[in-house]
Amino acid sequence: MKKFYITTTLPYVNAEPHLGFAMEIVQTDIVARYHRLLGDEVIFNTGTDEHGVKIYRAALEQKKDPQSYVDEYAAKFDALKESLNLSYTNFLRTSSPQHKKAAQEFWKRCLANGDIYKKNYKIKYCVGCELEKTDSDLEDGKCPIHPNLEVEIIEEENYFFKFSKYQQPLLDLYNNNPQFVLPDFRLKEIKEFVSKGLQDFSISRLKEKLPWGVPVFNDPDHVSYVWFDALVCYISTLGWPDDEKIYNEFWPGIQVAGKDNLRQQSAMWQAMLISAGLPNSKQIIIHGFITNNGQKMSKSLGNVIDPFELVKKYGTDAVRFFISHELNTFEDSDVTFGRIHESYIANLSNGLGNLVARVAKLCENNNISAPNLIEKFDPKMTKYLEEFKFNEALSHIWEEITEADKKINEEKPWELEGEKVRVVLEDLVKRIQAIGYNLQPFLPQTAEKILKQFSGQIKSDKPLFPRI
Repeated sequence: MKKFYITTTLPYVNAEPHLGFAMEIVQTDIVARYHRLLGDEVIFNTGTDEHGVKIYRAALEQKKDPQSYVDEYAAKFDALKESLNLSYTNFLRTSSPQHKKAAQEFWKRCLANGDIYKKNYKIKYCVGCELEKTDSDLEDGKCPIHPNLEVEIIEEENYFFKFSKYQQPLLDLYNNNPQFVLPDFRLKEIKEFVSKGLQDFSISRLKEKLPWGVPVFNDPDHVSYVWFDALVCYISTLGWPDDEKIYNEFWPGIQVAGKDNLRQQSAMWQAMLISAGLPNSKQIIIHGFITNNGQKMSKSLGNVIDPFELVKKYGTDAVRFFISHELNTFEDSDVTFGRIHESYIANLSNGLGNLVARVAKLCENNNISAPNLIEKFDPKMTKYLEEFKFNEALSHIWEEITEADKKINEEKPWELEGEKVRVVLEDLVKRIQAIGYNLQPFLPQTAEKILKQFSGQIKSDKPLFPRI
């Protein structure tokens, strides 16, 4: 069996899960399920990022101990597994002893390579991003990603990582791996950023100001800066540095992230890996933002859509369908409740659900048994899935649904008898079997129902997607 490793970013646990992260984790789940169907052994990682100023302040505001606070929110993110029918194998929490040990070992290796030093500094800092900001990053003195938060001034003595040392190694990485970042315009963006020169970045905070974090192993007055700690999750979840067998079998892997994570995933983390003497990631997949009526959806702006509520109303597979069909994989996508409802009715209730119900009833009336299932993906599906073009993959399946509907209307099997009706219906059954097989990574529950219904003697069943 081939080994395949894919991971989401770890969301901050400073608020409830929202549709933006649901999109990321469903997209990652689709890839993981696809590779399992190919026969690969898959590790699919997600989890929670539990350190940093944002989380420490949120815990204080709620008058909670930081560990109790993150325990509560980690459980809410883990609840997405059942709600969205996710198949992840690992759920890594950065407050876990396993991760803290790995983060400290990683620091030791970068220090041993001469890439960590201490200095006084003064910066502009966005707590929302947990990142330093230059004047060119700001718009009217505000972070464009978190315009409702004040940019803070931090002035203290910290440890720094020699990011500037890795400009050429990073450019070599990009040039030698033209598919390293997808889509290609994000690769171009990070190459331009690195080409302009890199500034060393702070990797610690004074413990007296931020007591919540991974302690710096050789300096009790400091804790590791959240990004330097959290990025190590991608290998600590594989048991690194203790379990070399699992780590060596599965690393490097594929990372899925939002466009606001481009620098951290494809530049900062890659430089850190080189410094620690470890292989770079295999590939970084960058998706866009979800907007709500044209405005970026974010926890800080308070305009998020709750995935749990959507599942309660429409069902798990309907939400998975909306995420993978209606939302562009790489570009920003606008979402309204009206659009979600229209998609459910048109594509699922009147589309797939109606086709399956019509053919099943015709087969039942004519005593039709299903032919053996051909268990392989449509070549077009393979291409789209390998390129992470989820919405195009589902558009292809829905074209097949349209073609099947067209065949029913042209052939009028209800007017046929004997061998003629059997030939028409068996062709329709094969089409639906293929649709069901190709749907498995996207709508696993629905695909299972279809493949079960269209095996053996075919009978009618309750609607896949009842009208709402």
